[in-house]
Amino acid sequence: MEGRDTRRRTFAAGGARASRAAAYELTDETPVYVISVAAQLSGLHPQTLRQYDRLGLVSPDRTPGRGRRYSARDIELLREVQRLSQDEGINLAGIKRIIELEEQVAALQARVAELSAAVEGAAAAMQQREAQVHASYRRDLVRYEDVRQSSALVVWRPKPRE
Repeated sequence: MEGRDTRRRTFAAGGARASRAAAYELTDETPVYVISVAAQLSGLHPQTLRQYDRLGLVSPDRTPGRGRRYSARDIELLREVQRLSQDEGINLAGIKRIIELEEQVAALQARVAELSAAVEGAAAAMQQREAQVHASYRRDLVRYEDVRQSSALVVWRPKPRE
């Protein structure tokens, strides 16, 4: 499913009082829609949304009074469930498995990104440490290089004793 990136919208409550009111940050994960609005936005009947919730396909957040609150991500998921069911002919158990696997893939991709960042950080630290070691070399020493043997013949004659 596309659009999984979190889009943020900021607004201030109260219109003219916007300068005094604290700004609220809404994401695609923020539960704001009651079941009737979610049903209209997704094109489904409210009873269908309740059934999907019971089956664990789309589980909206709950208010303290146990009312369902759907987020923009939930609405997107409801539309995807309907598309898979109507257009692709996949049963609800299959759709539930698809959703679980997509969530697992997203979690694994996030973990891979996290580990890649850690590896890049460790490589940068290692390069920095290596540069520090090279900078600490004594400059008065001559670098040793392996001398290749030549075919030259060297004759050694001791000095005669006097």
